[in-house]
Amino acid sequence: MRNTIDASKLDLNETIVSIRRVAKTVKGGRNMRFSVTVVVGDGEGHVGVGLGKAQEIPEAVRKATEDAKKKLIKVPTVGTTIPHRILGVFGAGRVLLMPAAEGTGVIAGSSVRTVLEAAGVKDIRAKSIGSNNTGNMAYATIEGLKSLMTVEKVARLRGKTEDEILG
Repeated sequence: MRNTIDASKLDLNETIVSIRRVAKTVKGGRNMRFSVTVVVGDGEGHVGVGLGKAQEIPEAVRKATEDAKKKLIKVPTVGTTIPHRILGVFGAGRVLLMPAAEGTGVIAGSSVRTVLEAAGVKDIRAKSIGSNNTGNMAYATIEGLKSLMTVEKVARLRGKTEDEILG
């Protein structure tokens, strides 16, 4: 049950998070390729992260952008922030995402900031724990954003009204 979002209807901006030169040792020497991580988002709640590998950088960027568009998610927001605190985990990377008061801005480092800005979250605090690998941080942020729940969703899952949930 995967929600597919039609990327062609959205005005997406792409940002390159990391470009790495990777080598594969073969019989005749080393094969050099490029691994590129790209974040795409419309700044209005849709964001995706993709990875592309190729012998040339432009081709790797194209593949990564295509991959990111396939993996778009919708981020639930409450005003300009997220509904609740959440921990996103991907590999050894952990990202703690915390809601913040209006006017706080995006307090986050490296690729976490890129993902949150692409998603259109204006006020949030984030702390990366563990790995500082830019790719894993971006993916951990996406995992955290994917796990967010709104009051409506919690009420629907529990078979209650929103007023009963909020007390």
